[in-house]
Amino acid sequence: MEGEANFDTVTDEPSTAAELSEGLLLVGHGSRSPRSAIEMHSLAAHVADALAGVDVQVGFLEMSEPPAGVVVDSMVSSGAGRITVLPLVLLGAGHAKSDVPAVVLEARRRHPGTSIVFASPLGVVRAAVEILGEAVARSSDADTALLVVSRGTSDPDANGDSYKAGRLIAEWCGNRTFSVGFSGVTGPTIVDAAKTLAALGHRRIAVSWWYLCYGLLIERGRAQLRAWADSAGVELVDCGYLGPDVRLVEPIVERFNESRMGMPRVNCDACPYRSPWPGLADRVGQPVGVGHSHLAEQHRHHHHDSGPNGAGPNGTGPDGTGPDGSGRGRTQGAAVSPGGLR
Repeated sequence: MEGEANFDTVTDEPSTAAELSEGLLLVGHGSRSPRSAIEMHSLAAHVADALAGVDVQVGFLEMSEPPAGVVVDSMVSSGAGRITVLPLVLLGAGHAKSDVPAVVLEARRRHPGTSIVFASPLGVVRAAVEILGEAVARSSDADTALLVVSRGTSDPDANGDSYKAGRLIAEWCGNRTFSVGFSGVTGPTIVDAAKTLAALGHRRIAVSWWYLCYGLLIERGRAQLRAWADSAGVELVDCGYLGPDVRLVEPIVERFNESRMGMPRVNCDACPYRSPWPGLADRVGQPVGVGHSHLAEQHRHHHHDSGPNGAGPNGTGPDGTGPDGSGRGRTQGAAVSPGGLR
């Protein structure tokens, strides 16, 4: 594709494998909740235990320190000859398709003698379904309705993955009725999805959060659900989110090894950057590595500046979304054409 960057080509790579020290950079979304970064580092420590001899580090796209690009620089300074950059996110949306590739491309320009490669996002994996499915099964039965809460995105394929995750969790624990609600950007909202279940006659709803780490979006969503449930007379059973569960290590290592072998997986079949979708036709063929999120771009280049009263840049809320969690303040601009990323 014209304008597409080659994620396979790296100049000035050391001549022998023995010269390479290897690093893995896990890139998290970032949050203004300190707990989120603590959990991300805890998960990285589990991964490091499983990858002897690999320098495993954590960097962030937005809001949390340190920025991913700064971590790449530090790893190179410490002698890394090959660095795999892995988007530690559950959905292959704009952050995975654009913002993390931008980190890779910019790092390659700064460090032409280092092999810096892209790995696939974690995505919808069996281990994540197992963790949440078991939590739901412990707290509910087949007659309890299931609400799976996910981040909303502007990528239709990624939003479809949220429904896939919801269905798989429901299949795992045997819940007969489930719905998916989104914390922003797209609908249905969390409360609207819960209202749908209540309209079907369900007075007890298990809530499972398709989130890797804690954050203000979970706090906000829980508060919204409590306020609605109190007035609707519905019992909510909060079954939690993933967190730094050691069972996530295996699929992370699998993504790392896929990248090593030059075969990362990405969701191309229904990707709006590959084929046109109504209202998104301008995304087809957009250049690789152009940042999807203003917040991520600012974090890469200038770290982040907080606005008044804890607000984020560009009028966004404290967790990088609009005041209502809608994602306003974030562009829907150029993103990666994801086939063959390395």
